[in-house]
Amino acid sequence: MRNLFDETKIKDITLKNRLVRSSTWESMATPEGHLTDQLMKVYEDLAKGEVGLILTGYAFVTKEEQPSPRMMGIYDDSFIKDFRALTDMVHHYGSRIVLQIVYGGTQTRYRPEERVIWGPSAVNEIGSGIVAKEMTLKEIRTLIKSFGDAALRAKSAGFDGVQIHCAHGYLLGQFLSPYHNRRADKYGGSIQNRARIIIEIYEEIRNQVGRDFPVLIKINAEDFVENGATFDDCRFVCKELSKRGIDAIEVSGGILAAAEEDRPSRPMINSSQKEGYFAPYAAKIAEENDVPIILVGGLRSPQVIERLLETTQISYFSMARPFLTEPDLVQRWHKGDLRRAKCVSCNRCREGEGNMCIFHRKSKEQ
Repeated sequence: MRNLFDETKIKDITLKNRLVRSSTWESMATPEGHLTDQLMKVYEDLAKGEVGLILTGYAFVTKEEQPSPRMMGIYDDSFIKDFRALTDMVHHYGSRIVLQIVYGGTQTRYRPEERVIWGPSAVNEIGSGIVAKEMTLKEIRTLIKSFGDAALRAKSAGFDGVQIHCAHGYLLGQFLSPYHNRRADKYGGSIQNRARIIIEIYEEIRNQVGRDFPVLIKINAEDFVENGATFDDCRFVCKELSKRGIDAIEVSGGILAAAEEDRPSRPMINSSQKEGYFAPYAAKIAEENDVPIILVGGLRSPQVIERLLETTQISYFSMARPFLTEPDLVQRWHKGDLRRAKCVSCNRCREGEGNMCIFHRKSKEQ
């Protein structure tokens, strides 16, 4: 019988448990995206806390496009040496670390007036109202190459893999969305066309890093907005990537413009019944594909996770907000303290000093 602390593998990387830190924008890098001591401490605490796999905060792949302040970058070779210190440190504590790579797009309020922001089509973003510059075929090719270059830098920096961010309303998710993608060329219309850029990015990454370097993807089960990407769209992409050798799929859902109860980070996860809200979608994806599936979304209790391990084919379980409150949560569970995570899902994490739990910070200061 499978359990939470099984030793498993994704491709050839060995993980000491099935618990994953889901990508969390820390807002602690330099303005250009480089490491700081504060950011290193975040990852050191997670690694010391026995997290099996750490997915980094998203890293932007083109210098001109930064959707959030003080996020990590990976747009030129200067980051290779910078991040080598990070990966060496995480490996020292026996954890594994994968770099999430992204092009944000128009779901942003960070300096939109100072930059050209690409999108599938020139339409208003549902939440921000920002209108994208519709990408030309040349710009699409440039972006595909940028993802491949970023993945190769990650490999050179010692990361254990990369994760393509195709969730939560960012650019690649917008290509899947009929609302955002109104193109009449080979990148628009049918789901085969709307998914094309994602498949081509995956193939470009493989061309640059080879078959042995783990490549993961994070994808929305649904956008949960009118005319957004649907679960059928998600299933199509997962099947296509599975056929091509994707190494793991993290299933999330929702965009910021969705109703509060349909967003990626839902509030008030105060009972076991509210946990794992994307589990039915992830379980279906796991049934249909011979690829490790990672579930994210409202997980708080080891008992809920163990039940999902017993009743579904989901392999891994990732959390974001609970690790802001308790970076040593995995270690606590491993030692036998199986109380649910202390996170109260208040969604007040984002403070001026960075993305951190307000209660955890206060307890540290006292």
